[in-house]
Amino acid sequence: MAIADMVGSTSTSIPASTSKAKPKPERLPITVEKPTPYTFDLGHLLALDPNPLILSNDTSLNAALTATARDGAQSLLNQLLTTCTITSTTRDGILLSLPPRTTLLPRFKPLPAPKQPTKWELFARKKGIGKYNKKLGSGGGSAEAERRKKLVYDEASGEWVPRWGYKGKNKGGENDWLVEVDEKVWKKEEGLSLDVESTVAFQSYLQGSLAFLMLCCVYVRLVLAKR
Repeated sequence: MAIADMVGSTSTSIPASTSKAKPKPERLPITVEKPTPYTFDLGHLLALDPNPLILSNDTSLNAALTATARDGAQSLLNQLLTTCTITSTTRDGILLSLPPRTTLLPRFKPLPAPKQPTKWELFARKKGIGKYNKKLGSGGGSAEAERRKKLVYDEASGEWVPRWGYKGKNKGGENDWLVEVDEKVWKKEEGLSLDVESTVAFQSYLQGSLAFLMLCCVYVRLVLAKR
């Protein structure tokens, strides 16, 4: 049997596809025309459509709502691109600056009530104590000025810190990783160490002498016992 006959006998035909390609959706226009124009509050990204929703017999409710929402979003986008300032930076990319809001939205919760003063605050206000005292010191300064006198500017940290006490300016060197030892303190510590060594040596000498005396006493008793 010839090779051509073998190939011809094993070949199969593939029918052409009968499925049709789906048509591409129609592009909607960028501009939106309405009988009554939109009103915008770009600060809230809000587009208000005053036109009534008209439904025909051939259009469903969902399709009409979708078309209306699409027109509103397209109009809002057009308004943003034509009226707002657009800037571009390498760090943040393209930025669109929104204008101030014009629509006042209602609050979900009421405004917080002012905090009631404590009994101590009422008493201090009545007697003029602490921050309620307007005439502190001989200079006649306020309480804030009086507290300022206790602060000093720290150039290392760039902040105002207390002159004394906790985290005060006088304790600035305590956090340094390298501190020079005071000569007086060093000599004092060296003297104490020498005194301690002398005391330990003297105690060792006394213990050795006491052990020698005890051995002598035992030896004398043994000699006397033999006699």
